[in-house]
Amino acid sequence: MNSLELYNQTPSQTIGPYFAYGLTPQQYGYDFKSWVDNDMTKGLKSTRFITITGTIYDGNAKPIDDAMLELWQDDGEHQLFGRYGTGTETENSFTFKTIKPKSVNGQAPFINVILFMRGQLLHSYTRIYFEDESQLNSTDVVFSGVPLERQTSLIAKKKGDQYLFNIYMQGAQETVFFDI
Repeated sequence: MNSLELYNQTPSQTIGPYFAYGLTPQQYGYDFKSWVDNDMTKGLKSTRFITITGTIYDGNAKPIDDAMLELWQDDGEHQLFGRYGTGTETENSFTFKTIKPKSVNGQAPFINVILFMRGQLLHSYTRIYFEDESQLNSTDVVFSGVPLERQTSLIAKKKGDQYLFNIYMQGAQETVFFDI
C-alpha cells in the first residue's frame, strides 16, 4: 500500500462532500436548487408555525459550511420529517420553518435533530427544546437527565418571532449529543 492510499477518502470513511450535489448545490456552483428544502409546513394548516435559525460550529467556533440537518418531530397531530443542508445562506447558517411541537405523553415539546457532516463516521443526534416551555422542560425525563450545566445547549432561544438554536460540535459550549 502506498502512502496516498492511506489518505484517500471513500464513502464508508467519511460523510460528504458528495451531499452537496443534491442538498446544497448552489453553494458549490451548480445552477439548480436543492432537491429538498427547509419548509416542513407545506400543505399543512396550523397557527403554530415557527422559524428556527442557527449555525453549526466546529471545535474552534468556526461555522461549518457543509453539514446537513435532518429533522423529525411528532406532536400527536403531525408527524413531520424534513431535511436541510447548511451553507446555502450567508454565514453558513440554517433556517427551517416547521410547526411548534406540542407536548406528547407529558414530554416537553422537542424536535429530534440528526446531524451529518464531513469527517463523521456516524451521524450525531440531539434535540431542540424551547425556552418558552420551561415548566414542561423541567419535568421531561430526557431533558432532566442531562446535567444542569449542559441543558442550555439543547434550548432554542426565542428571538422575536423566531427561535435561535446553534450547534457546537466541540468545545466549551458543546451541544449535548445522544446515543441512540
